[in-house]
Amino acid sequence: MSMDIKQIQDLIKFVAKSGVNEVAIEEKDFKITIKTNQEPTYVTATVPGQPLVQAAAQAPAQVTAVNPPPVEQTAPAKTAADETAKYITIKSPMIGTFYRSSSPDKAAFVNVGDEVKSGQVVCIVEAMKLFNEIESEISGKVVKVLVDNAQPVEYDQPLFLVDPS
Repeated sequence: MSMDIKQIQDLIKFVAKSGVNEVAIEEKDFKITIKTNQEPTYVTATVPGQPLVQAAAQAPAQVTAVNPPPVEQTAPAKTAADETAKYITIKSPMIGTFYRSSSPDKAAFVNVGDEVKSGQVVCIVEAMKLFNEIESEISGKVVKVLVDNAQPVEYDQPLFLVDPS
């Protein structure tokens, strides 16, 4: 049995949501262990003849702890919320490190004010030494970049706000 990156990501999400502290899968040529507890989750996968691979994933409990406590909304705050409601969010399909360009000396894939088309590469998310091009699923104008370059991102974390009009 060999697992691809998507299966490993799905397993990480399942373990994080299930509340289980540890899952280990071992076959003759493949071993994966996922451990959780309010600390970051570490995945270790070993395949004979290949180097050790590790990926860090935040436990969902930590993500909610980072959110500020609810604040009573006033009329201006509601207006701001209504304005952002018309925008569509491009989210990270995986856990990894967010990059706005293909290399440090290259221009960003997209900037605020740029028009994007469905299928256009908007950023790269690096996960376990694999650089995954993230494509826009919608067409529109980039209104806001929500993540700083070279920052870690979570699965389903908003990356860009796009005005589809």
